[in-house]
Amino acid sequence: MSNREILEKYYEYANAGNWDAWCDLFTDDQEMDEQLAGHISGLTTLRGMMAGMGQAYAKFQNVPKTIFVSGDEGAAVSHISALAAKYPDEAIEAEVMNYFKFRDGKIAYMANFHDSKPFEPFLRQISEG
Repeated sequence: MSNREILEKYYEYANAGNWDAWCDLFTDDQEMDEQLAGHISGLTTLRGMMAGMGQAYAKFQNVPKTIFVSGDEGAAVSHISALAAKYPDEAIEAEVMNYFKFRDGKIAYMANFHDSKPFEPFLRQISEG
């Protein structure tokens, strides 16, 4: 797969809720700086976190608007529409920017950037346990 195809699959799998296939896009030693979850090291840690995505959100869509790829780097501008599982009546709408580094046909590093305020229902859900 080309780096652009990897990014297309990143969003396709996320929007389908196919988190196992989504995780397969990352290297075993991946590093991620995630706006809400913080720094995530290693694919095993990422898989464990993503195993709960289906229970965390009643709906989760991350639709890319623009994808850029240059060599082993890429970026995507997207829009998230989601509903926290515990608060499905409070819409989450956010503009997002993701930055990627690729190595050996996989994502080795990813960072996302967005306003955290729209995710308040999700964060409240986590803090309440």
